[in-house]
Amino acid sequence: MKNYKYIGLFLLSLGIASCDVNNELEEIPAVVEQEVELNTNGLDFSSYVSIGASFTAGYTDGAMFKAAQENSFPNILASKFGTNFSQPLMNDNIGGLVFNGNVVASPRFYFDGAGPAVLPAVPTTQLGVPASGAPFNNFGAPGAKSFHLTFPGYGALNPYFGRMASGPTATVLGDALARNPTFFTLSEVGGNDVLGYALSGGSGVDQTGNLDPSTYGGSDITDPNVFAQVFSGMVNALTANGAKGVVANVPYITNLANFTTVTYNAIPLDAATAGALNGGFAAYNGGLDQILAAKNAGALPPQALSLLANFDADEVARRKVSYQAGQNAVLILDEDLTDLSFLNPALTNMRQATPDDLILLASSTILGTTVGGNPLAINGVSVPLADQWVLTPEEQLAIKTATDSYNSTIASVAASNPNVALVDLKSVLEEASTGITFDDYTMTTSLVVGGLISLDGVHLTARGYALMANKILAAMDAEFGSNFTQATNGLAVAGEYPTNYSPTLR
Repeated sequence: MKNYKYIGLFLLSLGIASCDVNNELEEIPAVVEQEVELNTNGLDFSSYVSIGASFTAGYTDGAMFKAAQENSFPNILASKFGTNFSQPLMNDNIGGLVFNGNVVASPRFYFDGAGPAVLPAVPTTQLGVPASGAPFNNFGAPGAKSFHLTFPGYGALNPYFGRMASGPTATVLGDALARNPTFFTLSEVGGNDVLGYALSGGSGVDQTGNLDPSTYGGSDITDPNVFAQVFSGMVNALTANGAKGVVANVPYITNLANFTTVTYNAIPLDAATAGALNGGFAAYNGGLDQILAAKNAGALPPQALSLLANFDADEVARRKVSYQAGQNAVLILDEDLTDLSFLNPALTNMRQATPDDLILLASSTILGTTVGGNPLAINGVSVPLADQWVLTPEEQLAIKTATDSYNSTIASVAASNPNVALVDLKSVLEEASTGITFDDYTMTTSLVVGGLISLDGVHLTARGYALMANKILAAMDAEFGSNFTQATNGLAVAGEYPTNYSPTLR
């Protein structure tokens, strides 16, 4: 009771004292941010052109569509430059192309709550019909490799460039130069020179050493010397009349969500199923041991021994198939394994994946499905995934080697030309693999939730393109003395650009 009395007296005294307090707080003056005027330091944006492939075009969610084009990084840049910028806009926000009533390029993806899904709609943009708004400033041609940009008549091969080409023999570079550019961006050139190979699971050919691109397949890696000749020539042509511009290097595309979303151990099994599978692979595993024993004993013909020169205990261990309860490695084909089919047709070049393998995003649609209605023939479990679904370490190395060579050329060309700034897009993507800050957001390369990579696992979201625009503006400030990064409204604001588009947007 004594304690309660003192507490009551204390509260009473506090109440009496508070009668003498002025409870009206003084108004806190609003913080007024000082306006910083833009200083371009003499840069001339009166005729800005962008040249490149899908990133330049604004390709997003597996398609070209109006809203994505309007959020392309060149269009964002043009808004900061204060210049007119014409793009070959699609007819709708569905994406895709139609020809003679048939869909020849699919609509865009949308998020259906579980993952990427194709928008259930029919495109309205007609293949072969020129886009309105010519002459254009954005010469982004999705799918274009470096040497395509200087190829006469490329519009007949690429439907997107075909919509904006000035004539049947036009080149992408030639049409861009016809605009008499005063400023340019040359971006992601070289990306498609390795991307086709990567998206085919390395099914193409590394054409290093072949200087004739007319002999290349669509999924081949471009020879670095071919790239160097094309890229150097393009920059020389664009700067010949004093124009300035920005070039971007090539990221390691294997860091993109298309190659990192499906894990190598994506197969869940119970104990009974794992046991049944192990029984089924017992003869296969035993056959590997038998061939190795025969080789080591010299019990094979000389020609066979020659073909098995690199076949050893380590390879046998890599090739043996074993399952257990829980998560299991995907069964894949590996063309770099020793071919044993001449001794035993049942011993295909298969093994289980390791953390060093990259399983393509598209494989998620077939993993675990049965083949030919046979419940025991399961893709990625009892039937190995074909080469087109996997990038092995050897194939990844071919991509990295070519990319490093391309980037060496890009850096050298930029360093030797005072009219050219270099933006390090490769470092941006590497930083984003763990998290890159853009205003109040932390963006990563994770599919759907990362915010940087769109639903196709390769191309950027609108917010990703806004970040790319800001990186270009920062490179311009560093090279040319402009102040976009400090000027009021000089940069794109993250919150003004979406990370996904509603399925109702048509």
